[in-house]
Amino acid sequence: MSRFAGKVAVVTGSARGIGAATARRFAQEGAKVAVLDLDQDAAAATAEGLGAEEAVGLACDVSDGTSVEQAVAAVVERLGGLDVLVNNAGVTRDNLLFKMTEEDWDTVMNVHLRGSFLMSRAVQKHMVAAKYGKIVNLSSVSALGNRGQANYSAAKMGLQGFTRTLAIELGPFGVNVNAIAPGFIVTDMTDATARRVGVEPEDFRKAAAESTPVRRVGQPEDIAATAAFLCSDDASFITGQTVYVDGGAKL
Repeated sequence: MSRFAGKVAVVTGSARGIGAATARRFAQEGAKVAVLDLDQDAAAATAEGLGAEEAVGLACDVSDGTSVEQAVAAVVERLGGLDVLVNNAGVTRDNLLFKMTEEDWDTVMNVHLRGSFLMSRAVQKHMVAAKYGKIVNLSSVSALGNRGQANYSAAKMGLQGFTRTLAIELGPFGVNVNAIAPGFIVTDMTDATARRVGVEPEDFRKAAAESTPVRRVGQPEDIAATAAFLCSDDASFITGQTVYVDGGAKL
């Protein structure tokens, strides 16, 4: 498949996990890919292993405006444009409300909400000028509420409102904006959550699978496939939507 031949895709937080799988999917479908991550060496290594026609790995702190502007400028200069943005960068600082610190709250908000705002603001000028663009924001089923994740849940639901608003503002300029809300996906982050609550990752995954209608947990590739569809011209009449990719867990 070559749905993204000649297109440039940027994926934030993509040195590993869902982001890396998404970057790989775009590369497989013909895109030039920019891997953005806090870790420059990891970003470069992931970019090198994508097998893309062209790929770059760049250091970027999505919560810092200057870092974002520099990274976006570098992508345009080195890859020749910018057509797709996947706002995937994320962190967790889980705790019950009475133990959650202001730093826990601000860190999560800064990466998820501020980061998606800064990246979207930086790329939209290129997309609007080209009268073409695709933006996908990573929300989560935790947007619907999850014990110990007041900060994460608020940020992820905020991204859904952000998505709908951008769809309204940017739609007249040929830009589609959607969100994906993953359920349980096997990543380093979910393994860390398991250990935090005192459960072995394998047991954590098994319990999640048993409570999911399709009787399995998700893989990063499940999210990558959804992102590729939403960013393709096959989805040109879809905008402002949040797609829950959770195996039916929230039905």
